[in-house]
Amino acid sequence: MWHRYREKLVKIAADHAEVFGDYEDGIAYFDSFPPVYRKGYFKDNWGCVWRTPVDGYEGQVIESPLEDWKAFDTYEPPDFNVQSEREDRDWGAIESNIKEKRSKNLFTVGIAERLFDRLYFLRGFENLMIDIASDHPKLPLLIEMLLEYEMGLVKKWLDIGVDLLYFHTDIGTQRSLMISPLKFRKYLKPMFKEIFSHIRKTGTHVYLSSDGRLVEIVDDLIECGVSMHDPQYRANTLEGIKNAYKGKLCIKLDLDRQMFPFCTPDDIDRHVGECINALLSPKGGLIVAGGFSDPDTPLENIEAICRAFEKYCYPA
Repeated sequence: MWHRYREKLVKIAADHAEVFGDYEDGIAYFDSFPPVYRKGYFKDNWGCVWRTPVDGYEGQVIESPLEDWKAFDTYEPPDFNVQSEREDRDWGAIESNIKEKRSKNLFTVGIAERLFDRLYFLRGFENLMIDIASDHPKLPLLIEMLLEYEMGLVKKWLDIGVDLLYFHTDIGTQRSLMISPLKFRKYLKPMFKEIFSHIRKTGTHVYLSSDGRLVEIVDDLIECGVSMHDPQYRANTLEGIKNAYKGKLCIKLDLDRQMFPFCTPDDIDRHVGECINALLSPKGGLIVAGGFSDPDTPLENIEAICRAFEKYCYPA
């Protein structure tokens, strides 16, 4: 979006300080993309090969290091002390940044990486689906390896001290979970519960970012210790989100980004107002997020969502 609209988008950011905060001119890189968002191929620190077909988008894993189970016996995950998924990691710099934010009484966040999606990156999606469906005997060993990695990473963040730990794990499609709720409870829920409950016992919150339809397992996620989740409007429906989430945990609502390239500014105003009126509750938090993932979204629709946020989130 920055690449396409450039200074026009900068002006919108500067004009809507309540949405963007104190926008600093120059932080948008119009033509410079990080390596993993550049067209081409990239190998991450877990040994997964990514293909990115278009500049500016995240690619897809096309080669998985554990596609053959024979490789598991000698496989070693990266060392979280020196590497993240895709880069080197400097914990000294991270700790300094967290301390600076805390000194300014700002909210602090730690990045605890991926869970279920890490499994299908490592095995390949189809392979993992077969593993789960057939209860492959090595699947618990793979999950245990990931659990050990994540617990070490989590403890590192907790030693530094943050207000919230962020996890990413896409589990759903637009119609359902990728696996049955029964299989989720057998294979994933125990891992989630061990990690998240440990975090919550320290007073730190858990933000699980997970796309797709998850309404069938929201109570399970709450039981595991999730503080905040970002349900997608179209996959879960407003009524489904209201029934499953409202008053139970913080909703970080992912508005209907699939309508943004095709609707009018008035449609956006109605959409934001409807969502806030339906989900706002003193019993639990509400964050409303507008993600523009299609560069064909008209500029006036981007500005319309800023105006809608100011209208409904910051009423006079």
